[in-house]
Amino acid sequence: MILLRCPRCDQVAELDDLMCCQCGAELGFHPPSLTMVTCGPTGTTTDDGRWVWCSQRDRLNCNWLRDLALDTEECFACHVVRRRPEADQDSAWEKLAQASSPKRRLLVQLAVLGLPVETFRDQKGGLAFDLLSSKSSGENVTIGHSNGVITIDLAESLDDHREKLRVQLGEPYRTMLGHFRHEVGHYYQWKLVEQTDFIGESRALFGDERASYSDALDRHYAQGAPEDWHESFISEYATMHPWEDFAETFAHYLHITDTLSTVALGGVVLQGERSDGVLERDVVPRVSYAEASTEEMVDDWHWLSLLLNRASRAMGRRDLYPFTLPEPVVRKLDFVHRVVGATGRVTDRPILIGAAE
Repeated sequence: MILLRCPRCDQVAELDDLMCCQCGAELGFHPPSLTMVTCGPTGTTTDDGRWVWCSQRDRLNCNWLRDLALDTEECFACHVVRRRPEADQDSAWEKLAQASSPKRRLLVQLAVLGLPVETFRDQKGGLAFDLLSSKSSGENVTIGHSNGVITIDLAESLDDHREKLRVQLGEPYRTMLGHFRHEVGHYYQWKLVEQTDFIGESRALFGDERASYSDALDRHYAQGAPEDWHESFISEYATMHPWEDFAETFAHYLHITDTLSTVALGGVVLQGERSDGVLERDVVPRVSYAEASTEEMVDDWHWLSLLLNRASRAMGRRDLYPFTLPEPVVRKLDFVHRVVGATGRVTDRPILIGAAE
């Protein structure tokens, strides 16, 4: 996605690092430049102003910086949260800290792709996150999206809870990052498809999203997915309703592009001549597929995912990417690729700011 480095010693840094593992420098993530800077408790000055630690650095392990000129104690990633557990719910805040990491990764990827991230504080219907715990509060928390608000149950950060649901629902994959990517797919379908000229093509590919969602939900859980679902859909859940088909496809687009970018930044190249006949060609993953065709992206992913799956099995684990991409799904991925590309060309820069005005 992006390759971060410690500005003091040039050691590679992870997105959530608070401190350099090599030289011990205190680090802060600078949202406008998508880079790490050295920043202590008193802050740091960059070309665009004075930046200081987010107020949630200690409790949520948030390393993002906030613009001192803006009237907020929180960074952009924390300020886009509309609801969170009560301050005295310590166990819920532990789960919130775990959930905040994939949320920050999501926001960075959206910025890299050039997708707009106007928040609920900027405009009506802007992006917002309600991050609540059904286990700590006792209230019913349903994961979903409605009018820009993405709700996530923090109980999903618990491995045993999430794995139990994965098995019950017959899912091959279930992660907190996957939830965020799926739900933000609903948000962008609403913003970039249903309110634009893309809607006609979307209905031809995914179906008419105006169909009753409640009826589709009842039918799905009563009858399950069609037996031949794998011929046209990325997952069984995608068969439930056109909204879910788009959201699942969008999530997989983010899975694929992020993983390809990550290995590309690591210098990974799959050499056909060294693969003992496994590879048909050299595979050189790209940092960005903005200028590439969907076919090129999917072909690179085909060979890379096969290798990653074999590596995962070598560790005694399930496939890293337990999905297949039949031609109808590739066409849907192409639609998402073009929607993202059209939006990215309009924005011409990452849309991440220090905090909401």
